[in-house]
Amino acid sequence: MNLAIPFEPAIRLLILAAVVFNVVLILTYVERKVLGHIQQRLGPMRTGFHGILQAPADAIKLMFKEDLTPNTADRMVYQLAPFLVFVPIFMMFITIPLTAMLVVQNLDLGLFYLVAFSSLHIVGLLMAGWGSDNKYALLGGVRSAAQLISYELPLAFAVMGVVLLTGTLNLTEIVLNQGIVPLLVLQPLGFIIFLIASLAEMGRTPFDIPMAESEVVGGPWVEYSGMRWAIFFLGEYASLFASCALMVALYLGGWMLPFAGGLDIVVGTVLGAAWFLFKTMLLVFFVFWLRGTLPRLRIDQLMGFAWKLLIPFSFVNLILTAWALVYGDTLPGLLPSLHPTASWLIIAGTVATVLFVYAIHRQTRRIA
Repeated sequence: MNLAIPFEPAIRLLILAAVVFNVVLILTYVERKVLGHIQQRLGPMRTGFHGILQAPADAIKLMFKEDLTPNTADRMVYQLAPFLVFVPIFMMFITIPLTAMLVVQNLDLGLFYLVAFSSLHIVGLLMAGWGSDNKYALLGGVRSAAQLISYELPLAFAVMGVVLLTGTLNLTEIVLNQGIVPLLVLQPLGFIIFLIASLAEMGRTPFDIPMAESEVVGGPWVEYSGMRWAIFFLGEYASLFASCALMVALYLGGWMLPFAGGLDIVVGTVLGAAWFLFKTMLLVFFVFWLRGTLPRLRIDQLMGFAWKLLIPFSFVNLILTAWALVYGDTLPGLLPSLHPTASWLIIAGTVATVLFVYAIHRQTRRIA
């Protein structure tokens, strides 16, 4: 029995790797179908029932596809780049809790750990652009770095509002503090900023500037093929699911079921995990829907949006939250396990959110 204990973390990681791989296959199929219906077409239909085997077929094809390396490339940098993109994103799943019991490792500094690892894949993207010895790939890598660094700031400031309200960096405790009211009620502006910044971090529409075909013909991985090319997109879809799961844990109550008192532990865990995954997939569908409806921004518009709108409003959200905690009256019975929270925080947050949405409306009209 004692011999099996050291292998438990390795077993959890292997299970997690299998889950992440299957989640990516499911998301690629779902995105093709969602975009197909949005654009009034069928999507994958030929491979398997309604094209359900298309994603596994693509994976098998990429496994056997020739892996090419440019003659003038920096071979070590070129070959390591895909792994330095995927591994940090994979490590994010370690501390995201489906329920209080279904988590690979519950870390006291889990939120700090996630924010730190979410920005490490910038190094891999820069390495991919530089190592390819291709000016278009290098331009895509530099664009990726500029975009990710810019949108990392409002994302971190939005998360700080959650930390101030809950008084912890432990994701499990953050979810447990939302047993009565999800933090979306108190942090509507923080949630919107986190959502937009996450879209930019994932490189999803309308923030898919690094792979703009008309200027950089495919981003920092333009020279990649075979499995190394697939690893980049494995990281993209894994990042999509991880970011949506993190939003559910931070703002939408995680696995906390309404009216779930008195349930058996096993039943409560299963239902809680299902509830968590349901909310996560709703956010994933929303991201897919945005891709089918919004146009791509220019690089100057994207950077201006971050520095002129997101960062100032993220400061506003942080200041409102801190002011409420220090000077506000308590909300009796609303969030008993949190620090005293001002009743006007909901009103102030709502007003700030309305102003933020109006500012986005004015900005988009100017862009159009």
